[in-house]
Amino acid sequence: MKELVEFIVKSLVDNPDNLVITTEQEGDLVKIFIKADENDIGKIIGKQGKIAKAIRTIVRSSAMKLGKKVIVEIN
Repeated sequence: MKELVEFIVKSLVDNPDNLVITTEQEGDLVKIFIKADENDIGKIIGKQGKIAKAIRTIVRSSAMKLGKKVIVEIN
């Protein structure tokens, strides 16, 4: 999951070196945290949160195949 989110988000931001993606796992629940520069946060979220919703949808659908639940948080 982390690799998928990292691939998507790195292609969106201007400073991929400052991008930090961490995960926490609690049973079947996986939490993915995205931290980026202030200038790049807007690019990750998108207008009215459309890009963030798309990232969450893609990650959730791939997690369903593995029988897990995923929460993606952008800081």
